[in-house]
Amino acid sequence: MKTTTNITSAVNRYVHHDDTLPLPQLRRLGIIYNSYRFVVSLFSMLMLYIAARADGRESLPSFLQQTTLSFYVLISLILLGLFYVVRKNMRRQLAFGLILDVIILSLLLYTAGEPDLQLTMLYMVVVAASFMLLHGSQALLITLLAIIFVIYQQFFYAIANSMSLTNLGDAVLMSASFLAVGGLSWSISQRLVQLEKVAANHAKEVERLNVINQEVITQMVNGVIVIDKEHIVLANLAAHQLLSVSPMSPATTHDSLSDTKKAQNKALLSNFEQQLIKQHAQLFNACLSVASGQSRAFTYDVPAVANASIFGKLRVQITPLKDDSRLVILEDLRREQASAQQLKLASLGQLTASIAHEIRNPLAAISQASQLLMEDMLEQKEDDSTLINESNPALKGNHELYGMIFSQTKRVNRIIEDILKLSRQQTATQQVLELAEWMPSFLENYFQGHDIFLRVKTKPIISFDTHQLEQILINLINNGLRYSSYAHPHAYVEIDIYCADNDVIIDILDNGNGVSADNLQLLFDPFFTTDKAGTGLGLYLSQAFCEANQARLLYIPEHEKTCFRLIVPSIKSENKFQTIEESLS
Repeated sequence: MKTTTNITSAVNRYVHHDDTLPLPQLRRLGIIYNSYRFVVSLFSMLMLYIAARADGRESLPSFLQQTTLSFYVLISLILLGLFYVVRKNMRRQLAFGLILDVIILSLLLYTAGEPDLQLTMLYMVVVAASFMLLHGSQALLITLLAIIFVIYQQFFYAIANSMSLTNLGDAVLMSASFLAVGGLSWSISQRLVQLEKVAANHAKEVERLNVINQEVITQMVNGVIVIDKEHIVLANLAAHQLLSVSPMSPATTHDSLSDTKKAQNKALLSNFEQQLIKQHAQLFNACLSVASGQSRAFTYDVPAVANASIFGKLRVQITPLKDDSRLVILEDLRREQASAQQLKLASLGQLTASIAHEIRNPLAAISQASQLLMEDMLEQKEDDSTLINESNPALKGNHELYGMIFSQTKRVNRIIEDILKLSRQQTATQQVLELAEWMPSFLENYFQGHDIFLRVKTKPIISFDTHQLEQILINLINNGLRYSSYAHPHAYVEIDIYCADNDVIIDILDNGNGVSADNLQLLFDPFFTTDKAGTGLGLYLSQAFCEANQARLLYIPEHEKTCFRLIVPSIKSENKFQTIEESLS
């Protein structure tokens, strides 16, 4: 209601400012009227010669008639050409032409010698056109000029015919008709002006809403695709990103198409459709196979050819539209996984908070008791070196048992500390990090003295919880160093940082033996480990922290080395590639 009031007030202000049609409509009607004038002038000249021959006279029309009509035909043609070519001062051209029409019609009426109803009726067309094409004051002046010429001609004719005022009364009645036609035309023209203004404002409002809708669709996190029968008519940027379909470069668009935005959008959609059919034929065929008027929802596994290691799975929702087209919504399941992980962390935090003290207090007592017993054993050994080996060999076995108790309590304590990390980090406090600057400082602080080779192929910027990212990298790098030392005497870890589409990839590489095929399914399960000294929570915690930051942690079995891949959404990535190689030793 408020929008309608604003539009009405704007229209009223515009109408009071200008009572004529907008320029596009004025030009269109002006061309029609100029064409009408040329046709009428040409037709009048032909009829004049035909009438002269029909009367049986071989003589031509009078010189005044010939001159007037010839001039009228010529000037009509010139005005029509000028109106096509010259777009400025259109109202002046129309006013000049309408005044010329009144003068020419008056000359023709004078040369006729007697009142001519046909010529008089042409005045009404001029009057009606003037009120539709010109300002009210200009149209009124042209109408008064026509009335004066008609009354004067009829008065002159009445004097020439012995003061007969019958025709003069007809002229007065005709003049009143001019005013009536002018008033009616003015009323119609004002209604047309108002309708044009309202339509123009509605068109602007619709265009504004369309721009807003396009911007909203473009900025949506979910991918949006609209398929009309068998062709794609809309696809936002998120759809390109989720399906790893790169949009057409601006240079290609400029070279192959015109500069109009419509042509560019058509080219982008065509390019997107071709890549979609090539890389995601299964998804495209599934969308087309949905019957008209029916909806469908399913989970789509992104194939490996489209960088499945980056996205994995998408939820696809197909909704029918009224025009038999289909709306396809693509949703990245990573956000749901992140939300589920947050709930998992919250519930696990509540659990660990309630049992932490109950477990750690007796565990601390057991650990302390085992240490005291071991110290007593050492003191007895110092007092009598033969006590353990000869007199009481059972004490030697007890000493080993006490050591086992102490080592196992330490391992249980590490497990509890790892679990407590989940409860302490229930929500991720993300910060903007420039990896090219942050990573060297991190390695210097935590891995000085180790062989860590860093290669940064771009300068990406990510959003991540700093503490959680440190925990993830510490776990992965320590695992790489440990398992690499098992396979080779020289243990080292390589870190590659680069961009793929709109994600930042961090590869942690080592030259260990890798993960066997039997253990791949259990790799990120809690308490699963192949190291006797490990707790089995390092990779589980790392994956949990990744999901809490909308990132992913994957093991890449196809890589030639042991590769754990951290995939983080990129905020900004520079196109200028630089390679930084650092060896921290």
